[in-house]
Amino acid sequence: MAALAPAPVPPQGAVRLGRPLPRSFYDREVTVVARDLLGRVLLRRLPNGRRLAVRLVEVEAYAPDDPASHSYRGPTPRNRSMFGPPGHLYVYFTYGMHHCLNVVTGPRGEGAAVLLRAGEPLEGLEEMAERRGTSDPRLLCSGPGRLAQALGISRELDGADLVRGRAVKLLEGEPVPPERVEVTTRVGINHGTERPWRFLVAGDPFVSRARPTGTGRRPRRPRS
Repeated sequence: MAALAPAPVPPQGAVRLGRPLPRSFYDREVTVVARDLLGRVLLRRLPNGRRLAVRLVEVEAYAPDDPASHSYRGPTPRNRSMFGPPGHLYVYFTYGMHHCLNVVTGPRGEGAAVLLRAGEPLEGLEEMAERRGTSDPRLLCSGPGRLAQALGISRELDGADLVRGRAVKLLEGEPVPPERVEVTTRVGINHGTERPWRFLVAGDPFVSRARPTGTGRRPRRPRS
């Protein structure tokens, strides 16, 4: 099947990748980390040495007292990585077809994590397009399942170290200023629907099109 021509998107300009984020970045309250992940760069190094890079534009926070969180009822073999030290990946398989990747936050044993929902592709677009079956850059990583598929991330990377590991890292990128951050309730959940814990870059063309469970708003920066 012939490759489709990429759909035009608004120019975003060059994005600075920067250095890996330190462990202390993740060892904070989950909504603070979630908000601060916007504009950061997720770097995936494939076994063949090729690099894929994505600028994060949409995330959701999940806490241990949150009935929508996998950690709500305590550790299990499936969610064990969610209780591990901060700065690691928690990867789970859902609906029998999608992997989703999360960044573990807070102290060891807490069970808090940030779901990475969408990103702007920066490097390795051809590789992502082959995995996703589309060359439209807006459809490569606009949703948690799409993001994991585009980057070739599965349960094999559950527990991967984002600070010292090689396969996946989070780089400094360019943090998003408060006036460009939109906050809504989360997407596709049945519990905890009132919590405004979905953070996204307002107006960004790479944000997923899923509808939140409440009305979007732009409140003050989350408090630690």
